[in-house]
Formats: sequence, C-alpha cells, structure tokens
Amino acid sequence: MRKEEKNQLIDSLKKQLTNNEYFYITDISGLNSEDTTALRRLCFKKEIQLTVVKNTLLKKAMEKIEKDFEPLYETLIGSTSIMFAKTGNAPAKLIKEFRKNFNRPILKSAYIEEMIYLGDDQLDFLMNIKSKNELIGDIIGLLQSPVKNVISALQSGGNNISGILKTLSEKSE
Repeated sequence: MRKEEKNQLIDSLKKQLTNNEYFYITDISGLNSEDTTALRRLCFKKEIQLTVVKNTLLKKAMEKIEKDFEPLYETLIGSTSIMFAKTGNAPAKLIKEFRKNFNRPILKSAYIEEMIYLGDDQLDFLMNIKSKNELIGDIIGLLQSPVKNVISALQSGGNNISGILKTLSEKSE
C-alpha cells in the first residue's frame, strides 16, 4: 500500500472517530467468509458500520484526534475490526446475539461518550447502558408521573364530589 493510500485511510478513520461517540474495537478473526458475511448483514440491519482496520493505521488516526484514546492502544493487537454505532449499547447487543451461534466477535475495547471500557468481560455491562435519548425519556416519564397522578386524582375527585352533591340534592327532596 502506498503512502498516499495509507494517509487517505488514516484521514477516513480520523473522520469516523471524530464523528462517532460510540465505537467498539473487536476481533472477528476465526470467522470464515460465510460467517463474516452473516455478521456484516446483521450489522447492516442494526445500522452498525463494521470495518476491518490495520492496527497501526487506527492508532495513527487516534493520535491525530484531541481525545484521549491512549488506553485503547493496548487493545490494538492481532486482527482488529471496529464497529461504529448511533447508540452505545447496539454493538454489545449485536455481539451477544451473534455469539449465540458463533464464538466471535470478541470485544477488545469500547469507547462510549468519552468513557473507555476494556475487555470482553465488559460486554454484559455495555448491553445495559442506556443512550442519552433513553435517559431523557426516562426522566421525562418520571417528571410526568406525579402530574398525571394529581390530574387523575382531581378528575376522579370531581366525579365523587358531583356524585355526592347529586345524592344530597335528591335526599333533600
């Protein structure tokens, strides 16, 4: 590969790393072409971009970015692929789902909104991480709950009061 091609790949990786808050570094070695194709199809269906990368090019791209990726450097060994996603837990769920039939991909590390997770043992934790939008939805739901209870009580109370008034007015006749 010529130096110009390497620089283009580094720039492309830099752009992807800069534009994505969520990515997983994995090892898919050991999968045959049929299994790799099945993994790529599943990634496409779940809107996850899977790219096989050279460790040295990925490290150079990371070094050009002002974020602290240094803890990830130790995971750039052997065969490496990177999964870019729109939500933090989507690749973890995909890996878990794909492992029901295969023993790969292996999670080397993950970068989720400036947090770094190292090792395959973090997979279960990463599956349970909620995205920013999910957390906002939960907070809105919690804030709406007391208001709904008050409105419901007032509405049911209004029905009780009108029922009592009607009963009292009928008795006095």
